[in-house]
Amino acid sequence: MNTHRIIAIDQSTSATKAMLFTEQCQLLSRVNIDHQQYYPKAGWVEHDAEEIYANTIKAIALLLEKEDKSASYSLGLTNQRETVVVWNRKTGKPITNAVVWQCQRGTEICAQLKNAGHTELVQKRSGLLIDPYFSASGVKWILDNVNGARELADNGDLLLGTIDAWLIWKLTEGKVHATDYTNASRTLLFNIHTLQWDEELLGLFTVPKSMLPKPLPCDAIFGETTVEGLFATPIQIAGVLGDSHGALTGQMCFNAGMGKATYGTGSSVMVNIGEVAAAPPKGLVTSVGFAALGKVFYAFEGNIHCTGATIKWLADNLKLINSPQEIETIATSVPDNGGVYLVPAFAGLGAPWWNPDVKAAIFGMTLATMRPHLLRAALESIVYQVKDLTDMMTKTAGVPLTELRVDGGPTRNQFLMQFQADMLESTINRSEVEEASALGAIIMNGFARKVWSSFEEVSKLRTSNSLFSPKMDSNRVEVLYKGWSEAVQQLIK
Repeated sequence: MNTHRIIAIDQSTSATKAMLFTEQCQLLSRVNIDHQQYYPKAGWVEHDAEEIYANTIKAIALLLEKEDKSASYSLGLTNQRETVVVWNRKTGKPITNAVVWQCQRGTEICAQLKNAGHTELVQKRSGLLIDPYFSASGVKWILDNVNGARELADNGDLLLGTIDAWLIWKLTEGKVHATDYTNASRTLLFNIHTLQWDEELLGLFTVPKSMLPKPLPCDAIFGETTVEGLFATPIQIAGVLGDSHGALTGQMCFNAGMGKATYGTGSSVMVNIGEVAAAPPKGLVTSVGFAALGKVFYAFEGNIHCTGATIKWLADNLKLINSPQEIETIATSVPDNGGVYLVPAFAGLGAPWWNPDVKAAIFGMTLATMRPHLLRAALESIVYQVKDLTDMMTKTAGVPLTELRVDGGPTRNQFLMQFQADMLESTINRSEVEEASALGAIIMNGFARKVWSSFEEVSKLRTSNSLFSPKMDSNRVEVLYKGWSEAVQQLIK
């Protein structure tokens, strides 16, 4: 029997991972190759797109070394979002390093557009805020500042793309220049309502339309590749989406009102708002969540700066715990927070406040305050920040939160998960999947190749290792959250 294996490429900010999955969504093996980070000036971040492509080829070669040569293969792709490459279509070479999503070089370009009053138009068309975090200002900077770039672009000799489009172009030996709707929706150049590049947005950022890849649904077949001769017969590239969208899909958040939170150093929260692109609450953005089986689902998204980083700070800087694993036992040795609230604005406050100047603070301490109260307040701060976002998202979309699906290291903390369920008054569903983004690419690959024909069919493959249901009295929830809100208000006054 000829078995089929799916190679998932997860091209992230720090590394390129190649993973091998079965069609039952089981992870068989993985290879991880780091790439160099370049910081040419304060606040600037770059990647070498050719290094990323070379690492992709190398990772796939290593992954297949011990594999069954009689199996058939296809390839799915998920990637760091917003990072953008500009290359020469004739030589196939980037004209400069990729501008990474963390790079601030587009700050002035964005400020000029905001001052000129374009915020509302941009938000209405793209669902996004005018910010250097998104790709467009990086492209404009390259065209305006790299020698000869503007002339080459005007002659139709330059192409641009987020990392997915660059890898697809390289893997297909320049035959296919395409991206998917989720990556396109993070560029500031894409109209999320028409699902096309927007002429007016292109005009604002002075980007010629001839540079742009063709936008396709996530479950499209994007082309064929031999992976630089690794395969004698070309294999299909099928299933492409940005990494946060991959996690939304990998967590099987296929219905409106389902959300996912990834708890890492910070946290990314995304809620499926259904098939209508509603305007986001202030400080948040609307993106294409995913597009598959002929449908397009939209999502609200917000990012929190400090969640896991707060626990690390308690261990490394304050030495209040020896390791993050210790925090739960000590924090639960007291019945409540003793009125103590920690607002972890170590890097300012992210969504929904977007206040970079605020500093972290602890409120409500008395002579009765002890170490466990402070540790408990730190854990609770993670939950309150997630609640700030999800409450705002579901209220604006008019869609109640049915379930929050969670992944990441801190989710192993039982107290944290139960308190999250209590505060959201909603079920928390903890996933066993470590590689949620890659799994999203596998699902889109399966839809593209007609392995599954419905969301229900693929949802059955999800494994969860625990559900947390709300247990706390609603009045108690209100009192605790009011204390948090008051603490934040004192900082942002």
